[in-house]
Amino acid sequence: MRNAIIDSMRSTFFSNFGQSAWATLVAILGIFIVGWLQMPQLNQLKNTANNSSLEVFQQEMESEELRLNLLEKTPVFGFDNLLANWVFLDFLEYFGDDSARQVTGYQLSPEYFEVILNRDPRFLEAYLFLSTSGSLYAGLPEKSVALMDKGLKYLSPQVPTKSYYIWRYKGVDELLFLGDAQAARQSFTTAAAWASSYSDAESQQVASLSSQTAEFLAKNPDSKQAQVSAWTMVLNNARDDRTRAIAIHRIEALGGKVVVTPEGVVQIRPPQSD
Repeated sequence: MRNAIIDSMRSTFFSNFGQSAWATLVAILGIFIVGWLQMPQLNQLKNTANNSSLEVFQQEMESEELRLNLLEKTPVFGFDNLLANWVFLDFLEYFGDDSARQVTGYQLSPEYFEVILNRDPRFLEAYLFLSTSGSLYAGLPEKSVALMDKGLKYLSPQVPTKSYYIWRYKGVDELLFLGDAQAARQSFTTAAAWASSYSDAESQQVASLSSQTAEFLAKNPDSKQAQVSAWTMVLNNARDDRTRAIAIHRIEALGGKVVVTPEGVVQIRPPQSD
């Protein structure tokens, strides 16, 4: 699955390359020149590591943090989307390195998305990975929500297409990880309003589900049904087995039931009491 995602993103990466070859060369050259100037610092970090896996991983994380901080300030001469795609590919490699993440955790996740979303706040898929990696894995929902808030200032119901999903991701983080039912209710209400501006079946279903979740929270800020609905969204959007396992565990802990039909369809039975 991760390779499929990377292949898909590589296609997007190269599709953005349809400008003049000279301008592209200048942009990439600028990035590499600034990176070259930072090589002594990077080499110093690498040379101080010993043979211990823990120290090696920690040094690699420090090097990567330095590189991300550098990329935040690097001029790209108008190729912001290109850089955002490139850093997203780097994030996928970081997120998928299970052996390293078991040692160092996922603390750099929001740092990747700070670069990505500052360069391209309309990068819809990035917000999903931000919510999962930043809030669920890194345990930094405040940073994730703050980055979503910042990005949403540049968006509208139609730009990018189906941008209402970002309000849902934000609502999930606010409800499940920040415990802020009032903010979550507002996010789901806005998601419903934005989704209602589309006529397709998927958007209309999202509008209905978002409105329903907001109503649950209006009646009961501690609503189990609202939390189950939020975890169901996490489950449906999960890109890895670990996330699915966490979501299923949380749904069942709240009194819900996850059922897989013989056809392979996942059905969620809500808790009997709210």
